[in-house]
Amino acid sequence: MKMKSLLKVAGIIAAAGLLLAGCGSSTKVKLDPDNPVTVTVWHYYNGMQQAAFDELVDEFNNTVGHEKGIFVNGHSQGKVEELEATVQASINKEVGSEDIPNIFSSYADTAYAVEKMGLLADLSEYMSKDELDTYVDSFVEEGRIGVNGELKIFPTAKSSEVFMMNKNVWDVFSQEAGVSIDDLNTMEGLVEVARKYYEWTDAKTPDIPNDGKAFYGRDALANLFIIGSKQLGKDIFAVENGKVTLNVDKDIMKRIWDCYYVPFVNGYFGAYGRFRSDDLKIGQIIAFTGSSTSSMYFPTEVEIGDTKEPIEAITLPTPIFEGGENYAVQQGAGMVVTKGTKEQEYASIEFLKWFTQKENNMKFACTSGYLPVQKEACSQEVLDEFIETSGMDISSKTYDGLLTGFDTINNGHLYTNKAFDNGTSARKVLEYNLADKAAADRAAVEESLGQGMTLEEAVAPFISDEAFNQWFDSFNAALEDAVAGK
Repeated sequence: MKMKSLLKVAGIIAAAGLLLAGCGSSTKVKLDPDNPVTVTVWHYYNGMQQAAFDELVDEFNNTVGHEKGIFVNGHSQGKVEELEATVQASINKEVGSEDIPNIFSSYADTAYAVEKMGLLADLSEYMSKDELDTYVDSFVEEGRIGVNGELKIFPTAKSSEVFMMNKNVWDVFSQEAGVSIDDLNTMEGLVEVARKYYEWTDAKTPDIPNDGKAFYGRDALANLFIIGSKQLGKDIFAVENGKVTLNVDKDIMKRIWDCYYVPFVNGYFGAYGRFRSDDLKIGQIIAFTGSSTSSMYFPTEVEIGDTKEPIEAITLPTPIFEGGENYAVQQGAGMVVTKGTKEQEYASIEFLKWFTQKENNMKFACTSGYLPVQKEACSQEVLDEFIETSGMDISSKTYDGLLTGFDTINNGHLYTNKAFDNGTSARKVLEYNLADKAAADRAAVEESLGQGMTLEEAVAPFISDEAFNQWFDSFNAALEDAVAGK
């Protein structure tokens, strides 16, 4: 009887221990409202995004932060690359650098490098399982970059990709050329539509041969490789415990080649300015794939020479490869908390929890174009209710971009590869290797066209099987070198 009682008590103690572990340690930290903890946040938001973030920081400081004893001080460090450089300078304690902040925006590869230095706090110590379950599962999973899967990146505002198009030109082209929105569901269909658009625009000036226009461009070519491979059954970067195995499938690379490089050298696709939304603004293309946040930058008019034409936007899911699974990229930096006192870590995470509450995160989403991160916020009903109750003005293009993102979250599969050593270098190979070749080879094709060649003659040397094999071998070697840190 005595033994049974002891076992019963031991069981109760064990269960209580598990319960406390599941609830995190946030209740053990006491702050003094009369002596608030200052939390410094570094981010890369600019323009409207920075204004929205600053407004929310002020609201926190004047309400919850004031009550709990937390004061948040936010600073934009410019672009992502500038933020990363500033953080690195602080870590290295370079002359003139500031102390490393309590919180900074970070993509997984950068966070992984900082985590290996032992500088990041374990967020799950301050968050219960119930709290974590309110966030989109894949957003939380992306942040588990600790050696043993500890949560080190807080999902604050995420994005995917959308396909956006100049509705005004599309309406005329689609009617005259006999194409439809459904033709844009697949990459192969997109290529065919782009070919028809090139021929349609070329025919507008029969006295000038080969002056057809590009239909489409895309930002972030690396995403096409990563997501295209995933759609077709392969993880191009298979990562386990920080170690990567390359899966560069030649057949899949050929499909990417056929659905990006070949239409590019033919002039059906194009890239001219820094972003494809810039290209659309000057009439060089009429459609692009970009981050869901790029809906904020979709132009309201097209400027060609001295003329300006107002346009509307069509927003669609980005096309997938024919026969592939419905995967879409998951991107957007989260925020990491650097190690400090328990009070500093607790205060930092309390702010991030508040920032990602449904109403607060929705306010940021409507202004910035980023997707909210809690499951219950990712629906049209919640968005409509928020707009109605808050009276917030949101542009139709941002609204459509958010709805497309919600559809991707709820009905598709979001994917991003795990972080690994030299991941940034490997991604740069995906981003620039084929893009640079396509741009150079298109320039050579245009030169041949100017000398009187037909388009078929001009592109023939570039799109042969031999040309693909040569590129594939060099691409594969460059990727292997990048992963090896060479």
